[in-house]
Amino acid sequence: MEHHQVAAYLAAMAVGALLGWVAPGLGPGLEHAINPVLGALLFVTFLQVPAAELVRSLRDGRFLSAAVVVNFVVVPLVVAAMFALLPSDQAVRLGVLLVLLCPCVDYVIVFSGLAGGSSRRLLAVTPVLLVAQLLLLPGFLYLFMGSEPADIVEVGPFLEAFVVLIVIPLALAWALQAWAARSPAGQRVSDGATTAMVPLMAATLLVVVASQVPKLGNSPGDVAAVIPFYVAFLIVMAFAGKAVAHLFRLDASSGRAIVFTGATRNSLVVLPLALALPESLAVAGVVVVTQTLVEVLGMVTYVRLVPRLVPADDKRSAVPHESSLHGGDALL
Repeated sequence: MEHHQVAAYLAAMAVGALLGWVAPGLGPGLEHAINPVLGALLFVTFLQVPAAELVRSLRDGRFLSAAVVVNFVVVPLVVAAMFALLPSDQAVRLGVLLVLLCPCVDYVIVFSGLAGGSSRRLLAVTPVLLVAQLLLLPGFLYLFMGSEPADIVEVGPFLEAFVVLIVIPLALAWALQAWAARSPAGQRVSDGATTAMVPLMAATLLVVVASQVPKLGNSPGDVAAVIPFYVAFLIVMAFAGKAVAHLFRLDASSGRAIVFTGATRNSLVVLPLALALPESLAVAGVVVVTQTLVEVLGMVTYVRLVPRLVPADDKRSAVPHESSLHGGDALL
């Protein structure tokens, strides 16, 4: 599965699109499945982050600082530069802000590893990025759109997402880690859960796409209008991420990870927030899913181009390449 995971993800999205097209009535039911399958995916993701590793990541000052700067300083500046050019529709703008202002915490680890990026460092800072984005997002929305979104975006779904998608999966993952450390049976359960990473990612993409495709027909113009912005974002962030990695003098594998974390966005986690918006803003969810479709295709390109953008013989390279947690070395 690890050797063919990219093909599996693309196939899952294609199947989801076909399912959403031929059976649009399944959409509402599939929407209810998004949080459970995403929570399971994040549980498996967190399971690969030992508690001690998270503490060490907080001490890895340069990498952590670079990840924070690229995601919460550089990205907002890039979004601000393109914000005035976005369609004037409030729902479209809100959807773009929701997805572009939040860094990815799931398949970014996979694609970064495939390009020779430091999956372990990126995985270790995942909980930090998750908590930071949920704390900063309301403030970012206020800066970009004023107080109006504060009257529209309810706090409840944000708190629910924090508990369901972060607190519970992280607590369960660390509980299983503790059991695995004391018991062979626990270790077997942990190993078995870890092997579910690729199927869960594919299932998440399938459910998300299938649940949202039926809505595309209601707003084709809005969807088409945001695609160029998502493509431009990927192009700009490739070079911006490299610049941040150079600024913090990171080695090649860490530099590639910074490029990926700056470019990939958290569409799967913010989608439940977009779906919780009032019906008048329903198009925001479609705008978020559109970013997923563009980004996954973009990541296939990134896997081939980022190693050239941040080459292994870069003068900043001082640390040997780390093995990918997801079989990236074999693919390279």
